[in-house]
Amino acid sequence: MKLEIITPEKRLFDGKVKLVQVPGAQGSFEILKNHAPIISTLVAGTIKVITESDQQQLINIASGIIEVKANTISILAVTS
Repeated sequence: MKLEIITPEKRLFDGKVKLVQVPGAQGSFEILKNHAPIISTLVAGTIKVITESDQQQLINIASGIIEVKANTISILAVTS
């Protein structure tokens, strides 16, 4: 899957991933390969990213929006 996380100031992440966990407005959820299309708001919390090389990255956000479509994940975020 391809993940892109951007803020108004800069690009925080752009690459291939195995898993993304986000703090959704209705609770935390994970995105894996072939996830159904979704658009959701994000609340303050931590985005957990597992890259294709099994490295973990944690990114703190204040809020945001996620879109998942055809194994492409786009996150527009505001950092605290």
